[in-house]
Amino acid sequence: MNVQPRAGEPIIVNVGLGDRAYDIVIGRGLLASLGERVAMLRPGCKVAIVTDETVARHHLAAAQAALTDAGIAVSSIKVPAGESSKSFRQFERVCDALLAARIERGDLIVALGGGVVGDLGGFAASVIRRGVDYVQVPTTLLSQVDSSVGGKTAINARQGKNLVGAFYQPIMVLADTALLDTLPEREFRAGYAETVKYGLLGDAAFFEWLDVNWRDVFAGGESSGSSAREHAIAVSCRAKAAIVARDERETGDRMLLNLGHTFGHAFEAAAGFSDKLLHGEAVGLGMSLALEFSARRGLIAQEEADRAIAHLAATGLPTHVKAVMGGNWPGIDVMMDLISQDKKVKRGQLTFILVRGIGAAFVTRDVATDEVRAFIAEKLGAR
Repeated sequence: MNVQPRAGEPIIVNVGLGDRAYDIVIGRGLLASLGERVAMLRPGCKVAIVTDETVARHHLAAAQAALTDAGIAVSSIKVPAGESSKSFRQFERVCDALLAARIERGDLIVALGGGVVGDLGGFAASVIRRGVDYVQVPTTLLSQVDSSVGGKTAINARQGKNLVGAFYQPIMVLADTALLDTLPEREFRAGYAETVKYGLLGDAAFFEWLDVNWRDVFAGGESSGSSAREHAIAVSCRAKAAIVARDERETGDRMLLNLGHTFGHAFEAAAGFSDKLLHGEAVGLGMSLALEFSARRGLIAQEEADRAIAHLAATGLPTHVKAVMGGNWPGIDVMMDLISQDKKVKRGQLTFILVRGIGAAFVTRDVATDEVRAFIAEKLGAR
């Protein structure tokens, strides 16, 4: 694990993809530099900001001011807050608005928001005029450590989450940690699931650090005098950048980043992609299930799995199926159908990310459907 940086010192993490490489810039108060950075990257461009109504109330004016102060013409497009905006309907609205704003290939789209806005805005950028550059300005912990990095863009379909999309890399990610100060605690906690994921899947030392310091990560804020939050974000981004550089299109190692997602996406879909179960909460629940399933298979010692699950529970993430939505889940047939829609399914064979220990995840297709069915049925309390 890397040495923790000095408080207030911006951190640059490079995503090494050859001529499509880009920087993730991490630190407090960076939004004010957006215009200057955009002007250096794309001189003379126009900018369209895609954001949601909640983020717009907090941060749109500052983003627009940063761009106009740099002499950049800017327009904005707002969508409703929440997972429901990752839909065909909102995708069409955004594309229509971008064309109405006369955004050209030499212009730029800024996705200002959490994972929903980043996925939606990035996907729109990938198809408008067959591809317009875009910048991610993530405003949630989840998007700063995960969804804004790596170029996975998508909307949801009736059949499941993120099933319609494209791999399309941004030209910069600007992660202003001060924007997290306005984040509700539940949203921050959901983002923490994607942070601790990096420790659980490939960095035992980072998990140990989080186990000691997670309260400082949650506290954050300028007044705390702590750089724990920036450190956690930077370590997460370095881990993801390294994996993306090796496997941009998720044919091998990148699937490790889906630890907890095969189970989690199914429960998230069953909850209707709603605030009944946020994405990060679903990932936390899914990681708990993956850890327990791995222990059942004798891959990880039960006490080690229990320790990781206890950490997730201590931070307030859900770890038991029956404790979410009052246990009112669809039947086992519906849940198995949702699991079978996972993007990693290959020729009908389920793909799972399991663990041989904390920091030792691996990809396997050696999991029988009947075994998964029996495990999920038990968790649902089905007979």
